[in-house]
Amino acid sequence: MKRHLIVFAFVLGITGLVAAQDYNTGIGFRGGLVNGLTVKHFLNRKGAVEGLLASRYKGFELTGLYEVHNPLANTDRLKWYYGAGGHLGFYNGDNTKWDDDDGSYVSLGLDLILGLEYSFSAVPINLSLDWKPEFNFIGYSKFIGDGVALSVRFIF
Repeated sequence: MKRHLIVFAFVLGITGLVAAQDYNTGIGFRGGLVNGLTVKHFLNRKGAVEGLLASRYKGFELTGLYEVHNPLANTDRLKWYYGAGGHLGFYNGDNTKWDDDDGSYVSLGLDLILGLEYSFSAVPINLSLDWKPEFNFIGYSKFIGDGVALSVRFIF
């Protein structure tokens, strides 16, 4: 029993140290008009890659982004970021507003992202609010600008 308490105290202490520093990886939920999962990993102090798996039109979309993070208002925990990447989407044609076909529908395109994020010091949680517009080159070739979302991530 004593050993379990010591291990628990050690893990709790390490979690507190990690939360007090910039995080390396965050995993969580992204919610907005398009909901899904988010994984963000820092490659260096400013550069991060983010992967999104989102559900829309009874299909799904995979997105990969490269982001540049900068401090905001002279604080380490509040950052603004921007970036770009691409997406590949698979949809059911019955549930899209642009395709009357009964079969599946594929889209491929470019994504941009602009956002703010805050990492808490007391708990290993990160919140971000961003706008992710996209432009499809294949499929529904149009600008889609409704990608505003709030992400909640567990960071480590």
